[in-house]
Amino acid sequence: MIFTTTLSSVVLLLMYALPGFLLMKTKLVKKESIPAFAKVLLYVCQPCLTFYSFDKADFSADLLLNLFIFFLVALVFQLGFLMLFYFILRKPAKENINYRVYNIAMVLGNCGFFGIPVVERLFPERSDAAVYCLVFTLAFNLLCWTLVLYIITRDKKYIKAKRLLLNPSTISFAVAFVLFVLSLKLPSLLSEAVSLGGKISTPLCMTILGMRLGVAKAKAVFCRWEQYVVILIKQMAVPLVVFAFMYFLPVDAFIKQLAFILFCCPVASNVLNFSELAGKGQDAAGSCVLLGTILSVATMPLMMLIL
Repeated sequence: MIFTTTLSSVVLLLMYALPGFLLMKTKLVKKESIPAFAKVLLYVCQPCLTFYSFDKADFSADLLLNLFIFFLVALVFQLGFLMLFYFILRKPAKENINYRVYNIAMVLGNCGFFGIPVVERLFPERSDAAVYCLVFTLAFNLLCWTLVLYIITRDKKYIKAKRLLLNPSTISFAVAFVLFVLSLKLPSLLSEAVSLGGKISTPLCMTILGMRLGVAKAKAVFCRWEQYVVILIKQMAVPLVVFAFMYFLPVDAFIKQLAFILFCCPVASNVLNFSELAGKGQDAAGSCVLLGTILSVATMPLMMLIL
């Protein structure tokens, strides 16, 4: 059951990439327009998804405690793997930007736009499932705006406290979290608008990936053996290590399952977004994101058999 549900979820998500691919191949949309779509996703859809997810959940002290535990789990594992691969790849990464990209691609997964719809289909009875994914994404974004940018650029200016707080993801999360703790629900009309905005975030994210696939060179995406190693580590080896550690932790079984699922998600589109922000490694980042997303139709359902 969990295999077929995951497989159908991933196939459905990949189908959303087809319109973007066709738009680029028919030249109805130009390559230069892709960043504009990405800005809509980042500055409009992502905050809507945050408010939508928190608005669905009902506050309780137990849920707050579990969210805090899950945040620590997400932060510790992602930070630990980033530093481990940074140490392993430190020599080749000095001269080759691709290895800096591989460093982050082996850790960061598309746990928001890709992970939330998969998790909601696997746990339809859990109205708070999306909130857990957002907490995971918060840890992810805190690292992206600081350590990830440093790994790509090797510039220490990115390791600043204000970058942890003054970014769109953290600000929208903070506002939504306060409303959640105070048990304040959005007005019905606003709630419906936010819900629609949040629900289109996944199709838009996958459409953008389809656009990028439409302009990418097939050789760059499919013919580099090292990228397959990166995908194997990110989408299979890392989740297995997480599963092994989480198995022995005295935490709720749902937290263990959810951490494993989110680490199984394909390479995050933010790997490319932050490479573009840094102005380095965009080609390798784009190839890893595209290849990881395509191969997730096999890796993610197979990994779910462990559950």
